[in-house]
Amino acid sequence: MAESRSPARALDRRQFLRLSGALGAATALAGTLAACGPASTNTGNADKGGGKGSGKGTIDAGLSYTLSTGFDPMTASGALPVAANLHVFEGLVDLDPVTRSPYAALAAAMPRQIDATTWQVTLRQGATFHDGSPVTADDVVFSFTRILDPANNSLISQFLPFLREVRAVDANTVEFRLSFAFALFGERISVVKIVPRAAVLADRQRFDALPVGSGPYRMVSATKDDRIVFAEHTAYNGPKPARAAGMNWLLLADASARVTALDSNRVRVIEDVPYINYAQVKKAHRADSVQSFGLLFLMFNLRRKPFDDVRVRQALHWGLDKDKMIATGLLGNATPASSFLQESHPDYRRAAGVYGYDPDRAKRLLAEAGVSGLDVTLVLTDTAWVKDVAPLIKESWDGIGVRTTLDIGQSGGQYKNKIDNGEYQVMAAPGDPSVFGNDVDLLMRWWYVGLWADKRHMWSQTPEGRQARTLLDAAAAESDTVKRKELWGQAIDLASVQVPLYPVFHRKLATAWNDKALTGFRPLPTTGLSFLDSAPA
Repeated sequence: MAESRSPARALDRRQFLRLSGALGAATALAGTLAACGPASTNTGNADKGGGKGSGKGTIDAGLSYTLSTGFDPMTASGALPVAANLHVFEGLVDLDPVTRSPYAALAAAMPRQIDATTWQVTLRQGATFHDGSPVTADDVVFSFTRILDPANNSLISQFLPFLREVRAVDANTVEFRLSFAFALFGERISVVKIVPRAAVLADRQRFDALPVGSGPYRMVSATKDDRIVFAEHTAYNGPKPARAAGMNWLLLADASARVTALDSNRVRVIEDVPYINYAQVKKAHRADSVQSFGLLFLMFNLRRKPFDDVRVRQALHWGLDKDKMIATGLLGNATPASSFLQESHPDYRRAAGVYGYDPDRAKRLLAEAGVSGLDVTLVLTDTAWVKDVAPLIKESWDGIGVRTTLDIGQSGGQYKNKIDNGEYQVMAAPGDPSVFGNDVDLLMRWWYVGLWADKRHMWSQTPEGRQARTLLDAAAAESDTVKRKELWGQAIDLASVQVPLYPVFHRKLATAWNDKALTGFRPLPTTGLSFLDSAPA
């Protein structure tokens, strides 16, 4: 691939930081509805919020995302509520947050296969919800059927195309009947978190705001733009018991505020360490930068011309100087996409479409598509590192003759006001469905089947989009591992050439913590933080 430089004047590091800061100051922050509860004013003791303390101390953490959605696991998809739900809810099977390996959680053991399309699960004896009620097979059936009900518009349903029926065999046993054999059943059901039927039916809105689960921590309060407070679920008898009396998660969207909170010992750990501060932070604290699937994607509105033309979409990928974006904006903490999957993924293979920086090729593709003088308004979220690379995207595209305007705003507002109503041309935003699971079928279905494909980029309405779904469905039903991987590879190749939504790079996640004050902590290869094995020192 040819490597040439944009004719536009390049931004040096000092100019980049000045422009990036100006963009951040000008960002419009859109207000969103969030789960709210009574605020805790004591950062040192979660028990003041209502928990029953056990003398184990409190974990104080700095989270980087704001609270823009509720916590109901049927619909929660934001980074913050999903991370919180790791501690509040259990699935029958859960995935270790670090290794991504499945383990029996609410199940007494891993699912037992009866025949090719029938599985049974026995519940852990003595499991209770935070309100004291026992976890029963009826709660499990309710948790699955509400997700499968199309009227509920659950994002999780797209991960369960194989599931036909869920029924209670007795008070402690649940049977699953499948539409076709699905080899990944045991780990895939981890996407469904078990909820108390009575509490949800009594007041769904309250449950969404202050959820009740069976996990090792119960939520005491959740206050928008402030904090989430947790207390130990003292009756928990599962494999991941709380090792602290409670947790206080401070919601620190401002990157410098997170670093200050760690330096001042206000918190013991922070996620999303600003890359520009990473070397300095690492001198004073334990820190690690972990390769993840998490990515920056480009998404095109296929309902808007000229983005229905694949040559235009490819041109804008060829026109991005990804190496400069990573080196300058992220200080090397990412890897250019050479596939839909990151190179460390166990099922990685190089895709048919790999886009280096080739502005001449980008210009040729635009000319072939009959496009000249293109004006693009690029919608972006206000995540700190996204704002850092935003001016570099503009520089690249301006350099191929695409006049680019940056529209940066709070994530929830951008999706509500521009993306979900189709009032956009191109979006660049972060995403990481690997918080739900790590297999290829799940990761691809998130973006190429369901909400995103049907209502956001609209690829499902094209022949290629329908072909991708056919390939994924065939892979889901394939029992042969080699054949299943080949079908996944074909679907990835198709997405890499059509690029309705496709990675620009896969990011490394920088986390820092005080290892003298926090034991057992491990940084995640996904967004969010997990304290399932952590304790205050």
